[in-house]
Amino acid sequence: MISGLCGAGRVAKVRAMSMLRDVFITGTGAVLPGERIGNDRMEDFIGRIGGRASAVGRRALRWNGIEGRHYALTPDGQPLHSNASMCAGAVRAALDEAGLSLGDLQHLGAAATQGDYLVPGHASAVQAELGAGPLEAFSYQSVCASALMAAKGAWLSVRVGEADVAAACAGEFSSRWFRPAFYEGTALVDEKGRARIEADFLRFTLSDGAGAVVMEPRPKPDGLSLKVEWIDMTSLAGRFDPCMWAGSTPQARADMTSAWSHAGPAAAHAAGAVALLQDFELLKIVIRAWIGVWLEKVDAGRIVPDEVDHLLCHYSARSLRQEIVGLLESTAAMIPEEKWFTTLADSGNVGSASIWVMLDAFLKSGRGKRGDRVLCIVPESGRAMIGFMMLEIV
Repeated sequence: MISGLCGAGRVAKVRAMSMLRDVFITGTGAVLPGERIGNDRMEDFIGRIGGRASAVGRRALRWNGIEGRHYALTPDGQPLHSNASMCAGAVRAALDEAGLSLGDLQHLGAAATQGDYLVPGHASAVQAELGAGPLEAFSYQSVCASALMAAKGAWLSVRVGEADVAAACAGEFSSRWFRPAFYEGTALVDEKGRARIEADFLRFTLSDGAGAVVMEPRPKPDGLSLKVEWIDMTSLAGRFDPCMWAGSTPQARADMTSAWSHAGPAAAHAAGAVALLQDFELLKIVIRAWIGVWLEKVDAGRIVPDEVDHLLCHYSARSLRQEIVGLLESTAAMIPEEKWFTTLADSGNVGSASIWVMLDAFLKSGRGKRGDRVLCIVPESGRAMIGFMMLEIV
């Protein structure tokens, strides 16, 4: 009897797999708020800690290679948007590109490093900004790879037939973290008014914006669509302390009982446990772990480099790209740099939104043609995660 049930289970599983649907990205959208800000005007918007220019800003810009970015605030710190409103704008743009209306949307996955509120979830805020009726809404909170978390949820929902139209969006309002009030009067600033490098570097690396994709079980009738072949996520959090974080001091960040919520907001702020921070020495180690996952996928045949026509790899800085290339060049996993596409220099590092901003720009560039395969890779330094998405242009 037991073996019979097992056999029936296998048959049911095979039938279920045969009923899985193909999924296509039929629309993309991006929102880059305000005007494009050059390097010479950055501190007019994010402010000057202690009223003085940053001691590490120019070094950070040489390191990251960013020439322009967008901020969702005015020079006096007034918001032009919310994170949720930028995400809603990106979803609307993606729906328009797909030839769909808001009423068609059944599944919404919204990602962010930090939404506008601590509670409730980011997806609820995006849905409210959209003015959307009842639908499934899922919030994904992490750093850059949260975009692919939301994408995987949307992809699976369409793939198993629970939704015919699903959107995944991601948005960042990083500039609000970088205003002087987050640093002044805290342990992150020394007696000379200089901010710690773990904090100040990020002020010149991250910027604002949102992006979105819409998925359906069929390609759109006119124009190009992207067939989603697979999405893989790998977290290595069990191996590393936080590499990019907010909510704890550098010394105590691996101790969850030391988080800001246990100390209270005033004490946490004074300790420098509220600002966004990065451990650059740990980042060098985490990069090698990301590459290890990439190599494993090549060894397993999941990624065949010669079959990839375009690579959209998110990285926070030009120097990190050089590090990645240096590690890959002597391996069979290297994808020639002429196949790489990026928007980093032009529109900056938009965190979780970067991959969708990049994909939207790639499709509008005209570089892709039917039959091309596009590999998207999103490494995340938060606590050592990396995501992969394979697409085919149809």
